[in-house]
Amino acid sequence: MTEIRICFVGDSITVGTGDEDYQGWPGRVCNREAAKGHDVTLYNLGIRANTSNDISMRWRAECEARMPEGANCALVFSFGVNDAAEEVGSGVRVPLEQSLANAAAMMEEAKSWLPSLWIGPPPVVEEMMPVTPGTGAVYNFDNPRTKALSEAYKSLALELGIPYLDVFDTLAADERWTRAQQKSDGIHAMGEGYERMADLIGAWNAWRSWFDGP
Repeated sequence: MTEIRICFVGDSITVGTGDEDYQGWPGRVCNREAAKGHDVTLYNLGIRANTSNDISMRWRAECEARMPEGANCALVFSFGVNDAAEEVGSGVRVPLEQSLANAAAMMEEAKSWLPSLWIGPPPVVEEMMPVTPGTGAVYNFDNPRTKALSEAYKSLALELGIPYLDVFDTLAADERWTRAQQKSDGIHAMGEGYERMADLIGAWNAWRSWFDGP
């Protein structure tokens, strides 16, 4: 049995926006481990519309407040879809080079502090773009930009020695994920989509090593 506290740091995909059960994929993967007898404390630190600029300013303080010394603690990061989005009239929210610089600083610091995993951004349903989320801004999410960012993140993760799960191509070809997004807003998913993400993450060797050993 593993006793572990995990901070999930990211954006609205991390928080599970659109999920009718309000679990998102973090709740689902942790529920599955708890069903196996593991003692998991979940802290979901996703914030809607957050980019890597936003997350880089808050993640350490938010995680430190939840990670006591002496406890078995870990970090899971997932962000990027907002970085690659275009705010209509203002351009791409976070240019690729800046997004990579933000990610490098965060992930290097995270790795030096606690065991850390990194999950890439998923695709959107482009036919449903652009979207207006109620803040007055209009956003155009773009799959080619998101895919390029995920691939750049993957290369960076390899350089840093941090496990990275690229979910983009798998989910882009997955009818279950696309259907769950179509029932939502084209960006976020309904519960069945987050179930699919939980399937991928829960079977990932890097995740499994926290519970099953090397």
